[in-house]
Amino acid sequence: MIELVSQDRCVSCGICVRVCPTQVFDNGAKGIPTIARQEDCQTCFMCEAYCPADALYVAPEADRPVQVDEATLVAEGKLGKYRASLGWGTGRRSTAQEDDSFRILALAARAPTAPPQAPAAPTAPGPRP
Repeated sequence: MIELVSQDRCVSCGICVRVCPTQVFDNGAKGIPTIARQEDCQTCFMCEAYCPADALYVAPEADRPVQVDEATLVAEGKLGKYRASLGWGTGRRSTAQEDDSFRILALAARAPTAPPQAPAAPTAPGPRP
């Protein structure tokens, strides 16, 4: 769930407001977004992934808000961590070559499928008790 918009890091680009599928953010003072509808957050990480300033923190807990401290998040390298894991951003290496999930789809496409079964023939109603 979205927990933090860093006022120190935010560059007021509004990307997070535009990419959020559930419209969690409102435009705030000086263009810095505010978390207006936290309970609507789907924990999809879209805002964190697209934030060019690594100014957002989405906690993995999707069912409840958690208390966070920005200084601790910075010290632990958690601001923008999801974006970094994707390899997005200046000086980061793409991780797309390490992602083998596409192989699952290829295997599924080659997997034999069961032949369609004919619908069961209707049965005559039996005697009623």
